[in-house]
Amino acid sequence: MRTRFILIQTSHAGNVGAAARAMKTMGFDDLVLVAPRWPNVLRREETIQRASGALDVLENARIVATLDEALDGMSHLCATAMTPRDFGPPAASPRAHFEMLLKKELLALDGKGLEVKNASNFEAPAAETGVAFLFGSERFGMANEDVYRCHVALSIPTNPGFGSLNLGAAIQVIAYEWRQALGGFAVQDATPTRAQADAAQVAGMLAHWEQALAGIGFLDPAAPKKLMPRLNQLFNRAQLSPEEIHILRGVAKAMLETAQAKR
Repeated sequence: MRTRFILIQTSHAGNVGAAARAMKTMGFDDLVLVAPRWPNVLRREETIQRASGALDVLENARIVATLDEALDGMSHLCATAMTPRDFGPPAASPRAHFEMLLKKELLALDGKGLEVKNASNFEAPAAETGVAFLFGSERFGMANEDVYRCHVALSIPTNPGFGSLNLGAAIQVIAYEWRQALGGFAVQDATPTRAQADAAQVAGMLAHWEQALAGIGFLDPAAPKKLMPRLNQLFNRAQLSPEEIHILRGVAKAMLETAQAKR
């Protein structure tokens, strides 16, 4: 599905940069500004700073004079209006609405597939829905006439006693929920995957430890019982890295040196 974020009459340049940053972190890049306060908002220093590297989103962004221009090619319109209205589209949380929207899209695609199942020149149907998220100005929110054009008014569930969200934060929440609905991104490890010591390295370390434990009198070589096999199982469960093997062999060396010094 094509996804577009539309900011209507944005008054703070920093929020445009924050919007670009929020979009890029979730893999979106179609940003349209409708009659922003600053005609050069995409090039203002505050915008660039708040974008924090999402300069490609700013470079691809468009500024248009009317909402009609911004909605070109979009078929499903989502208002983001927190203020209750006497008339307008139904309100829904982003998560619930996105789940419903994707189910409808999948059903539509399945229907098209059935229609052409027996056709000689079969081509898989492509999703035709263009989803637009509309955000109003920081001071006044969305105008009623703009909300009325939308299919849904998304409402982010917040603390009932304090529901104030910065524009950039609201965009981040919507972008995250939409990305999750579309499948999301895999969680990336904070640290690189470490190498695991091989069996020979573990065996060498255990032999070193057996010598050291005997040296300090903890292990009786004449009656070792199951101490070393148990340690072997312990270290296997730990999935030691080569660096950890090196540390443990250093401990064994220190034990032997201490035992020899006391003789």
